[in-house]
Amino acid sequence: MTRLTRRVFPALAASLVFTLSAPTVIAQEPTPGPTWSQEDTLRIVQQVQKKLAGLSTLGVFDWLTFGIHGKVLVLKGYASRPVLKSDAENAVKGIQGIDSVDNQIEVLPNSPMDDRIRASVYNRIYTQPSLRKYNANQGNIGRAIGPGAGIALAAGGITNTPPIGYHAIHIIVKNGNVTLYGVVLNQMDSSIAGMQANSAPGAFSVDNDLIVQGSASKPKEK
Repeated sequence: MTRLTRRVFPALAASLVFTLSAPTVIAQEPTPGPTWSQEDTLRIVQQVQKKLAGLSTLGVFDWLTFGIHGKVLVLKGYASRPVLKSDAENAVKGIQGIDSVDNQIEVLPNSPMDDRIRASVYNRIYTQPSLRKYNANQGNIGRAIGPGAGIALAAGGITNTPPIGYHAIHIIVKNGNVTLYGVVLNQMDSSIAGMQANSAPGAFSVDNDLIVQGSASKPKEK
């Protein structure tokens, strides 16, 4: 039986300052049909990365990956707001060569508790002096959210008004459990980010899935 190597790519790889290494092999499954040439695969991967990284609804509290199965594009990851799931699919489904999109992005629960944890973890990570370099706002949550931040936060919480700008460390919160995704320069920064997240009140657990630039670490499928 012919088998296809299925690969998963972090959606933000094209926009990260610290680029990831070669895509990681995560599984092998029976080939569902024709596959792309190597040249077409590279083109499609680059286009998908660019489309997803450019989404205005993709922020620090979301994490997207995508995989290839035959000529089907598989979207995975977590969306803190439902609109991101549909935006991601709409952004990539028109790319030439993609037969269909299997959208497996998980929409995270709408939870005031999770919202408070997101704000707390964000503050602890991005106001830490050694980690400020990983976002464009230098850890200032008021600057990150913009004018009227207090009113916006009171009305809808940080999930509905997420910090803007580039963030290398993404914070996923689900039912009080925190997972960190992204790429950092060294193991020390990864450890500090994990410790800062662990200090956030209300967090039940913290999984540190940050990748150190140039390491052989493999991103999880989801």
